Amino acid sequence: MVKPFASGSAGSLVAKLLAGSWRVQPPLLNISPDELARVAPLLLASGAASLGWRQVRNTHLSTAPQALELQQAYRLHTLQAGIHERNIQGVITLFKRAGIEPVLVKGWSVARLYPERGLRPYGDIDLCFRPDQFDQAEAVLQTEEGKKYGIDLHKGFAKLDDVSLKELYAHTEVVRLADVEVRILGPEDHFRILCVHLLRHSAWRPLWLCDIATALEARPANFDWDRCLGRNPRQADWVACTVGLAHKLLGARVDDTPVAERANNLPGWLIPSVLRNWDRPDPNLYPPLSYVPPIVTYFRRPAGVFKALRRRWPDPIEASIRMKAPFNEMPRLPFQIGNLFSRVIGFFAILVGLREEQIH
Repeated sequence: MVKPFASGSAGSLVAKLLAGSWRVQPPLLNISPDELARVAPLLLASGAASLGWRQVRNTHLSTAPQALELQQAYRLHTLQAGIHERNIQGVITLFKRAGIEPVLVKGWSVARLYPERGLRPYGDIDLCFRPDQFDQAEAVLQTEEGKKYGIDLHKGFAKLDDVSLKELYAHTEVVRLADVEVRILGPEDHFRILCVHLLRHSAWRPLWLCDIATALEARPANFDWDRCLGRNPRQADWVACTVGLAHKLLGARVDDTPVAERANNLPGWLIPSVLRNWDRPDPNLYPPLSYVPPIVTYFRRPAGVFKALRRRWPDPIEASIRMKAPFNEMPRLPFQIGNLFSRVIGFFAILVGLREEQIH
């Protein structure tokens, strides 16, 4: 049973509807037509519409106008998933012919854990390469055949995790997608990266927390929690708190994990922060679905600068991660101010650099 939080808020309705939606047998849903009408725009805006449709399709709400919108999104995501899978097969084969074996991260490596194709939409194909193969990989994508694919290339894993490339690669595994073998991260590293990524982006997308719940309940029997949590106690606590969010908000099972106690005792500011982010149906109000223009652009066009500054005010979760802060009961405002100050310093450093370029 998912404990209700701020019942009546839009974010709490999102949690209510998505609870257990990733399971082969999702729980019975008790939601009113008015609640569905209120929550459907949030699901559509955040990429969780397919999971929403899965929850309502066998209920009396299945013919409601909002439910049909969710159904259309589910159909679209299912078609897109098939296209993405064919593209993954094609580009992996192309790289292997060139003697390169990338590691696929995010995207399909998460979506494959769900019980149905199309439940977890994704866009670009993210591939990580060994640094000594990166230039060759870029050259492959410049060929006529390579230009057909939308690929996001990464040199190593530095942007995803602080574990060394050698150690991450040593724990990768190979899975099959149709008749193609695809190398992905090991489940422990994958889970840790999903957790930190969610926190780094303020946990604003409910679908990401469903990813955590899905990966948690689909983990293999030999899942190594020591490896997943790593050697950094603070980061290990971040992972445990993310598990707690999946448990408290979506009903993910944690009793058989070593982080169950922490998952049941989260800092008081964390869940309200997540639910506030889930309250917002418009993806243009917050990243990463929208891209905020660099602040320097407002020197020539001052209109909108105050709105731009407001959009850059870090929320408690993002600020805590950026400042490498502990998830305790201490107020988050000092970390938010500290994070903003560090951004201002970086901003002025860019200005100084631009000024020097103009002088020279």
